[in-house]
Amino acid sequence: MLADTWYLFGKYWRITMRMPMWTLFTLVQPLIWLLIFGQLFKNMYQASTAPGQHYMDFLVPGILVMTVLFGSSWSGVSLLREINAGTVDKMLVAPVSRAAIVFSRILHSAVQVVVQTLIILLVSWAIGTTINSNPLHLLLGMIIIFLLGISFAAISNGLAIVMQREEPLVAIGNLMTLPLMFFSSALVPASFMPTWIQYVAKINPIDYAVDSVRATMVGAPQLAHYGTGFIVLLVVAAVTLTWAITAFNALRD
Repeated sequence: MLADTWYLFGKYWRITMRMPMWTLFTLVQPLIWLLIFGQLFKNMYQASTAPGQHYMDFLVPGILVMTVLFGSSWSGVSLLREINAGTVDKMLVAPVSRAAIVFSRILHSAVQVVVQTLIILLVSWAIGTTINSNPLHLLLGMIIIFLLGISFAAISNGLAIVMQREEPLVAIGNLMTLPLMFFSSALVPASFMPTWIQYVAKINPIDYAVDSVRATMVGAPQLAHYGTGFIVLLVVAAVTLTWAITAFNALRD
């Protein structure tokens, strides 16, 4: 299974390298949020917090998580197109692990969003955002990004397998992204939220991801916050990945 996953991952990565503009195109919306919304909400945030705190430093971890959502929530579309084109059926008659067919796509999507978030980080540094440059802190943050990418790519692929139609998959992806962002501390601190949204955020994996990335990349590292988010996202990634692979196996039995 691991060998087949690695081979198929290499195939999908070569396809990505042949069309790099698609990877860059998916960065347009996060960059708009970073450059425009960062300026829009800057004064409100800095007027309500302690002196010396800058909104862009607070916002960047949220934009990194947003990049993951925008990048991985479309992962299932390409799988669905391969199913409808008969490509997956041809792979099934070959000696290829069934789990690898799904896992390789999910892994490719997760690695792709890690690369995209690194580009966002470079843009953030270029406009003067203060982010911890310690390689260990960056690595810890990227682990959270990777687990979140696995989780939402698995959800997208699982929905593609179950629904077998592109229209509802795209609709669910769009409906899922922004509400999850707004029900988290990605854009504003928890203290700015109404009480009921704070309660919803406690069961939102996006909020844990944002807190964990922020705990390693902004200010002094807060390993307790990071550890909680890491455990939550590890469980979510394991559950969603298992569900996606199980759904594929059930569909083809």
